[in-house]
Amino acid sequence: MWRDKYGEFKSSLSDHNGLGRRLPGGSWDLYAGIIPTFCATNKIWGVDIDDIYAPVNFQNDHWIVIWISIPKRHIIIWDNIVKHISKAQLDEVILPFLTMVPYLLVEYASTDEERIKYSLEAFTYEKPTIGVPQCIAGDCGVYALKYMECHALGYTLFPAAFCEKNVKHIQEKMVHDIFHETLGFEGIEDKTSYYNDLDTYG
Repeated sequence: MWRDKYGEFKSSLSDHNGLGRRLPGGSWDLYAGIIPTFCATNKIWGVDIDDIYAPVNFQNDHWIVIWISIPKRHIIIWDNIVKHISKAQLDEVILPFLTMVPYLLVEYASTDEERIKYSLEAFTYEKPTIGVPQCIAGDCGVYALKYMECHALGYTLFPAAFCEKNVKHIQEKMVHDIFHETLGFEGIEDKTSYYNDLDTYG
């Protein structure tokens, strides 16, 4: 959404305060925690939420993760195949987030007091490489999800067990967790047969 609509945002005219530009449809719902509907938080960016994690697809063949720190006005990028994207390509991929997120925070602020504490100035970004688990082609999606999970759980460093030799177990555990959380597992009486059908631990 952000990258596809960045051209429209960039070309739209702003008022004398620098506001009034065209944000992508659905951006308010994201900002207010209304979507995704299956896990709506109803928490507002910058008010209730300081950290935002998002998987970002590159050319339909690679996944990276961005961690947006609103208080620090900074974005961290975790990439599991560091040489897959050049610096110039990464600059282009991240630019919509660097400019549209701070703009959104100002545009949607509900009070003048909230608006004053933000700025339309672009966020900064970095892509650390040391200590970031690396994978082979085909596992980037799993690694992207695992980056977000580890950091959201409070890991300051990625655990040593997060590595390619354990990727099959990580995949199986992730499938189990997603199935349990999103497909209405509560209320299913014969849970054992569902686990066996998944062949997760059999």
